[in-house]
Amino acid sequence: MSTSDEVDLIIDAWARVRPDIDFAALDVFSRLRRVSRRLDRVRSEAFSHSGLEIWEFDVLSTLRRAGEPFELSPKELVAATMVTSGTMTNRLDRLVERRLVERRADPRDGRAARICITPAGIERVDAAMLDLLAAEESPLSSLDRAQQAQLADLLRVLGAEFPR
Repeated sequence: MSTSDEVDLIIDAWARVRPDIDFAALDVFSRLRRVSRRLDRVRSEAFSHSGLEIWEFDVLSTLRRAGEPFELSPKELVAATMVTSGTMTNRLDRLVERRLVERRADPRDGRAARICITPAGIERVDAAMLDLLAAEESPLSSLDRAQQAQLADLLRVLGAEFPR
């Protein structure tokens, strides 16, 4: 099943000038980087059909996955999306402006806020998820379900090796 690609050409060229180096890591991570770039484009296009940016989908899907009543604190959103609190504040301001989320007073602490996805936000994020799944099925079609599961398992193991 081995097909040659641009990473093979790069590694072969390096191996000719530096035969003393093991390029196994480059063999894996160069491909991951290229797949990641392509995936970003696929996702961006899929989300644009629902009128969302990638970051908007990230915040809205975090709220949607939270379950009823589909709300979290800004701090919980920061932790889940791995952005700074300043970035999250800016994102929430923009989502409030678009009426995709609302800020509500926390009933347990009047000084704190809860962020709640609106019905319009639910509609958008649900549509975006369907678009995303449809867009991501195509690149995976060359792998059967067992191979997809194996790849997911390997990436899970590899991801655990990186600091959070």
